[in-house]
Amino acid sequence: MISVKNLHKSFGDLDVLRGVDLEIPKGNVVAIIGPSGSGKTTFLRCLNALEMPNKGTFSFSDGFELDFARSPKKEEILKLRRKSGMVFQSYNLFPHKTALENVMEGPVIVQRKKKEEVRVKAEELLKKVGLAEKMHLYPHQLSGGQQQRVGIARALAIEPELMLFDEPTSALDPELVGEVLSVMRELAKEGQTMAVVTHELKFAEDVADHVMFIDGGVIVEQGPPEEILKSPKEARTKQFLDRVLNPS
Repeated sequence: MISVKNLHKSFGDLDVLRGVDLEIPKGNVVAIIGPSGSGKTTFLRCLNALEMPNKGTFSFSDGFELDFARSPKKEEILKLRRKSGMVFQSYNLFPHKTALENVMEGPVIVQRKKKEEVRVKAEELLKKVGLAEKMHLYPHQLSGGQQQRVGIARALAIEPELMLFDEPTSALDPELVGEVLSVMRELAKEGQTMAVVTHELKFAEDVADHVMFIDGGVIVEQGPPEEILKSPKEARTKQFLDRVLNPS
């Protein structure tokens, strides 16, 4: 179980998150939806301290807890980041490293693991995401979907408790979206705990255990996907879904 309580984040006078609470049971998938500028990406980035919350607490089932009101120590932030793997919108691969080297980077540099054991694991992960034959290619030699799958393998390489996906298909051509979502579906089946910021409502409906609709820095409504996506109670949720599903 990962618990987030009373999370606040502001940039100057702009309050982006205003008291967000969320619990993610082990093995569950949470889909985070909302309009642009609602705070959903900031929330995700706060979960591994890429953005530092102004206050709020994170707690894990192993007893590890962070209270951001008291400015966590550097080693506490590093411990948090070792518990979560991040997949970004725009791949963020090292252009001068092969797919295999990109996947090996975190365990070797950050976790100080031996290259030999990391290489074996990295090869397994690239096979897992369907890129066994591409492991020695550089990012510019890969399609967008392939680069994103390398990004997923790279995030998995640190063996995180929580996988964070920030709109992982938003930069892809439509025909490449499916290959990335397919990998994510398999991870969900295997019991990987995930928090996913997404506009792919069909994916959220099929894969998520919990959907959180955020707007204006607060959770407007949250619950099971069949409830939030099919029978929302809040007018703002209904309005958002109608605009997404019926853009004309």
